[in-house]
Amino acid sequence: MKSTPLSLIAGTVALAAVTGFAALTAPGEAGAPEAKAAARLPVERTSLLCPSPGGVELAETTYTSLTPAGEGGGEAGTAELKPAAPVTDDDAKDDDKKDGKDGKGDKADAKKDAKKEKPVVTLKESGKPVTAETSDEDAPALIGTATGRLAPGWAAQQTTVSPAGSARGLLGLSCGAPDTDFWFPGASTAKTRQDYIHLTNPDDSALVADIELYGPEGPLASDIGDGITVPGRSSVPLLLSTLTTDAVEDVTVHVTTRGGRIGAAIKVAEDEAGTDWLAASTDPSGSLVLPGIPADATSVHLVAFAPGEDDADVKVQLLGKNAPFSPAGNDTLHIKSQMTASVDLKDVTGGEPGSVRLTPVGSGATPIVAALRVARGSGDKQEIAYIPATEPVGGRATVADNRAKGSVLSLTAPAADAKVKVTTSAGSEGGEQTVKTYTVKAGTTLEVTPEVPSGLKGAYALTVETESGGPVHAARTLTVTEGGIKMFTVQTLPDDGGTVDVPRVTQDLSVLED
Repeated sequence: MKSTPLSLIAGTVALAAVTGFAALTAPGEAGAPEAKAAARLPVERTSLLCPSPGGVELAETTYTSLTPAGEGGGEAGTAELKPAAPVTDDDAKDDDKKDGKDGKGDKADAKKDAKKEKPVVTLKESGKPVTAETSDEDAPALIGTATGRLAPGWAAQQTTVSPAGSARGLLGLSCGAPDTDFWFPGASTAKTRQDYIHLTNPDDSALVADIELYGPEGPLASDIGDGITVPGRSSVPLLLSTLTTDAVEDVTVHVTTRGGRIGAAIKVAEDEAGTDWLAASTDPSGSLVLPGIPADATSVHLVAFAPGEDDADVKVQLLGKNAPFSPAGNDTLHIKSQMTASVDLKDVTGGEPGSVRLTPVGSGATPIVAALRVARGSGDKQEIAYIPATEPVGGRATVADNRAKGSVLSLTAPAADAKVKVTTSAGSEGGEQTVKTYTVKAGTTLEVTPEVPSGLKGAYALTVETESGGPVHAARTLTVTEGGIKMFTVQTLPDDGGTVDVPRVTQDLSVLED
């Protein structure tokens, strides 16, 4: 009986030692700690996925990886891109040989697994990009993880030069974070197109993905797009035209997952026109911005989709060099619910750089997604690229692969004047970073040629940070001339999500009350 009060006393002393006597003040009483706002802290882990660039003969692919210089979270960390390990018939045969004589099967399997796990790109310090190259026609998808101080703002890009064939061109894609829901307006199942959607699963467990296709008349009939299994740590490419019997010029693709996250991107190859990656549009919204139309664009094709139950009427504006204006005859676009709408804006820029802004007509704000197909040149000198609707730069955004020549940055301020800081990183093989500040006027697009790092050798990265004013949307155009063709690709720069809100914790012993 005497042990009971002693136990209670011991428990009270231990509790006080853990929480501190000040925490014994009840919430709401004088002297109680006040709740503090959430702190904005750097993330400590970032995941990126790069689809397979393979399937094209004579192509050369460059991977570029960078974490912007600055304070990161926690330990020094690592940032690596490793090959995905797709399940193939050969893998199954190797499994059957595991128990071979003298353990030879086990040794061969271990050697193969070690090769798969060897990083393709390894980043060891922030502020300086690293690169890797491959000409392997069967180059795999890459699964990447960055931790510690290399996690906040980690960016990677794969850039492929395909010099020959009917769909020759420059393919560029910022490797993306895994997600559960993707919208791709601007795809196609037409006979002149070879559009492959790449689904990459970064986790160990298999997952199931569903693909829905929507044309100008509504959903396209497909029994194949439901229940697609993507094995763990693997990538699955699917030709869109095999998912339906309908050959449609403009298609919106919707990808969702069941119980897991994936990376998704569409590789577009258009006969006699070119090739590039189509990245996902930003989440459905009533207003969208599609930045970075080159000044010498010869054709601009807008594709939009309203995923909800309501139709959408949007105002179409080009945010040009000096002021916004509406294209003649195409100042508005009606988008029927779950039907893909499109309009050919032709050479709407008139020799000046620009961006497209879509805003609701009237008081309604029906969420939509959108993308642009942009062409430069004509005839056998034509090349294409895609610009999806994108989020603002926000606090910071980075595009990893830039060259001494051929990189152009577009900055768009749709609502109010804005001031941004642009940092060109050190080069992958030498050079010092440079920093420059730009002011973007409301309703305009400012096109700048980045100041190349002093003593640049190799590739460099561009980091854009909003310093003041309204939101800014950005895109980088990379041009590589090959065989007399100005091959190009456009990557948008949405906020990198390098910081997150972390609630401040206060001690509250009231939770212990019975």
